Amino acid sequence: HGLPLIGTGDWNDGFDKVGNEGKGESVWLAFFLYDILIRFIEIAKLKSDEEFAEVCKQQAEKLKINIQKNGWDGNWYKRAWFDNGAELGSAKNDECRIDSIAQSWSVISNAGEEKRTLIALESAYQHLVKKESGIIKLLDPPFDKSNLNPGYIKGYVPGVRENGGQYTHAAVWLIMAFAKLKNNEKVWELLNMINPVNHGTTKVKIAKYKVEPYVLAADVYAGMQHEGRGGWTWYTGSASWLYRLITENFIGLQRVGDKLTINPCVPNSWDSFSVTYQFKNTYYNIIVSQKQNNGITEFVLDGKIIEGNTLELIDDEKTHDVQITI
Repeated sequence: HGLPLIGTGDWNDGFDKVGNEGKGESVWLAFFLYDILIRFIEIAKLKSDEEFAEVCKQQAEKLKINIQKNGWDGNWYKRAWFDNGAELGSAKNDECRIDSIAQSWSVISNAGEEKRTLIALESAYQHLVKKESGIIKLLDPPFDKSNLNPGYIKGYVPGVRENGGQYTHAAVWLIMAFAKLKNNEKVWELLNMINPVNHGTTKVKIAKYKVEPYVLAADVYAGMQHEGRGGWTWYTGSASWLYRLITENFIGLQRVGDKLTINPCVPNSWDSFSVTYQFKNTYYNIIVSQKQNNGITEFVLDGKIIEGNTLELIDDEKTHDVQITI
């Protein structure tokens, strides 16, 4: 299908039997590789390697075409193909009909078609978000009794860890995708859902969650007998992605070099919020006020209006006031 080989696992190393014979392909890995190639074009140009920049561009375009030609399943993107050509993450499957990360990365990578990515994210929301237990599942239904043998993921109890539970790393990616589409309300809803603090607000919730509510858990179980129970805690990979989600996508602070872009995705009900941003020995006190949800309308630095939504960071060891009206 013109997509990357999955081998003995891609992001999900529990899929170690999907492509262990060297033929299975990964739709998610195609999105991921597309993103890497596009980013690497800039690196090649910085090194004055225009030839390799062009190679990256051509390969990325080829991947995008093959994803759209072969990866779409009708209401979401497929996850992979086995060595024998059987599909995974398709409506044709009894188990693992839909997988979260193929949908989120169709948006994050910019490799998905706009109309399809909107449908894919809504499908993920409908099939994988379990509001009553506060869980965003990695895939559904879990592997259990079908003839599919994707690997050691099937060794987990249905609804536990990667096998249909919440894998928080992937849950963060899904929220990032909604943030990229500026779906403020879903971002706020789902961010509250995976916030570990909210699993420990009552005695009943703590008795159900059973792990520390002040650190992030790698996984939360979705199986009927253990629904809502936290798994492996103090998980730094998921925690760092959650930190990026909150600072870069939700609050909207994104720094590239000495430039800070501010483009929040907070709920419409928020009147304002404030951030103190430290750049070396200089502090920027940022206040964002929401008047109307149509993008940055006014950006004031130390009393002077500046154009755009990008701040030129200067380390003058002073304290600066930034006022933004949306």
